[in-house]
Amino acid sequence: MSVLKKLAGETALYGLPSIVGRSIYFLLVSLHTVAFTAEESGIQIKLFTYVAFLQIVYTFGMETSFFRFASRDNFKSYYDLIFSAVISVSVFFSLVFILFATSIATLIGYPGQGQYIVIMAIVVALDGIVSIPFARLRLERRPRRFAFVRMVNILLNVFLNVFFLWFCRNIYEENFLVFLKPAISYIYYPSFKIGYVFLSNLIANVAFIPLLWDLFRDFKFKFNWKSFEPVWLYGYPILIMGLAGTANQLFDRLTFDSFLPKGFYPGHSSQAALGIYGSCYKLSIFMNVVVQAFRYSAEPFFFSQSEDKNAPSTFALVMKWFIIACSVLWVGISVNLDWISPLFLRRPEYREGLAVVPFLLLGNLLLGVYYNLSVWFKLTDKTYYGTWLTFMGAGVNIILNIILIPYIGYMGCAIAFLLSCAAMTVASYLLGNKYFPVPYSIFSAGTYLTGAALLILVVSLIRFSSEWMAVLFHLFVTFTFIVAVIYFEKIPLGRITSVANKK
Repeated sequence: MSVLKKLAGETALYGLPSIVGRSIYFLLVSLHTVAFTAEESGIQIKLFTYVAFLQIVYTFGMETSFFRFASRDNFKSYYDLIFSAVISVSVFFSLVFILFATSIATLIGYPGQGQYIVIMAIVVALDGIVSIPFARLRLERRPRRFAFVRMVNILLNVFLNVFFLWFCRNIYEENFLVFLKPAISYIYYPSFKIGYVFLSNLIANVAFIPLLWDLFRDFKFKFNWKSFEPVWLYGYPILIMGLAGTANQLFDRLTFDSFLPKGFYPGHSSQAALGIYGSCYKLSIFMNVVVQAFRYSAEPFFFSQSEDKNAPSTFALVMKWFIIACSVLWVGISVNLDWISPLFLRRPEYREGLAVVPFLLLGNLLLGVYYNLSVWFKLTDKTYYGTWLTFMGAGVNIILNIILIPYIGYMGCAIAFLLSCAAMTVASYLLGNKYFPVPYSIFSAGTYLTGAALLILVVSLIRFSSEWMAVLFHLFVTFTFIVAVIYFEKIPLGRITSVANKK
């Protein structure tokens, strides 16, 4: 249990920048849904979707490879070798994108916007380059340093978004401090608009360099293919798996406007419908944050525990509490969307797609379960199974999106994502039982997930004439579910009170 507490503590620290940052980013969702129309949000969402794919290419599985090889022996040698490879790939690809920025912008449907491509190429290069120093912090179990650097990046990014899109915009539009307009006109151009989101990201990423300078200074560029070959052979399936996994999560936003029939949503273009879906998708990030925080701490944790004879029991316990925590989050968000959504989706047009959120939350929950299950193929060096599993999930997602989007719009995207994550989870569990048996509690997982699903369904069918009555009822339902967890898991109330008092 002490090992589990340590993992929970590190998960909290690794997750702190994501949780706090994403919470602050939700303020940006509110800002963006005021500053941009759904049509403009669609453009932003599409470009960031391309970026997500490139981030996988730029790191090409080297983070996990670093954990595997540097944790065995010769830490510094593998740090230099892997870091050199990632820097080389990041610089090469970004130079290509910068040189052909105008042509690429035209190719993806945004002619005359080559400046966006240049900015995003530098952003992705910096993301790739700092990935290995961040992996080193994780391997050295330095979550506080990791959290601090991430938090600075997030806060700077948010500050710059607010500065450009609220402060500068309002001065330029003469809503206040009109005397500053001549000065602001030098840095704020209304036509650049969503470009300020990318520019803010770029400046925030540049700040990584001084913040991680000691890890750069400790690095010596060297590359030897003979030494790198086993690293590449271990990592390339993770690259392919990463691309397939990203396709699983982002294929809908990449192709949604292409598959949606013209006029499917009256009064909205396909690009605007993408903006609505993409903005509602951001409400499911609450679950995604928990999963990401868990991954940051769990991956090195699983490797460090792999030789322990009690490892399978520990992994099963981790899974049980992961599902319980995520089930509470799923219920809490899904039944309270009536008052949560207006806080972030400011324009009513964005809230038209809220029905997709519970499906997306469950999909992300199952994706977290899959990441938990994936310990079996990572510890047995059978990462190629992960590649096939992820390809299977991506295939299910792609096929269902193609089939469902023309008939049920963005609800088809949500259902396709959920079913693809379910398929990967079930298949990974069955294969894991064969190669690395872990005594997972299927009954516990099924009970909590089924109970949460039924609760969300029943609450969605109940209507109130009073908005306040609805809010109070939904909060009561959430509280009741939490109390049920405490009761069935026999969690002593004294322990909860003690933790609260310590805080």
